Amino acid sequence: MCGNHEDAEDVLVESLARAYRFQDQLQDERAFQGWLAQIGRRTCGRLKKRESLRPFFSMALLEEEGFQPVSDVATPEEVAMEGEMRDCIHRALDGLPDLYREAYQLRDIEELTAEEASRRLGITIAALKSRLHRARAMVRERIDCELEVG
Repeated sequence: MCGNHEDAEDVLVESLARAYRFQDQLQDERAFQGWLAQIGRRTCGRLKKRESLRPFFSMALLEEEGFQPVSDVATPEEVAMEGEMRDCIHRALDGLPDLYREAYQLRDIEELTAEEASRRLGITIAALKSRLHRARAMVRERIDCELEVG
């Protein structure tokens, strides 16, 4: 019922302690087994509820200590910077000569293997690697220039 051995042991100990504390409430000693089982079920239920709420309590304690949770939602500034970077990359790619743009497109954007890309372009793998190396260098250079100016 508890889900794992360690939790079951904790529930057993806590249940026995509760039974001892409230033994005066047991009216019929013949009902002891059922009474103890009921205490165990309730204790296990409380444990599971406490475990399910633990992330919320941990978050509240962190916030009390001054830590703010990190949001998965991008800030407007992050969205704007991401857009600018994307535009910068597109301009750099658009400025590549066709010879290099095709190699870059197939390998780095479409993620084709070197064999597939060289076959599609009708060139050797060595020629593809050379074009790709030059294309990447040109893209890096254009982005660096734009970032320095911007």
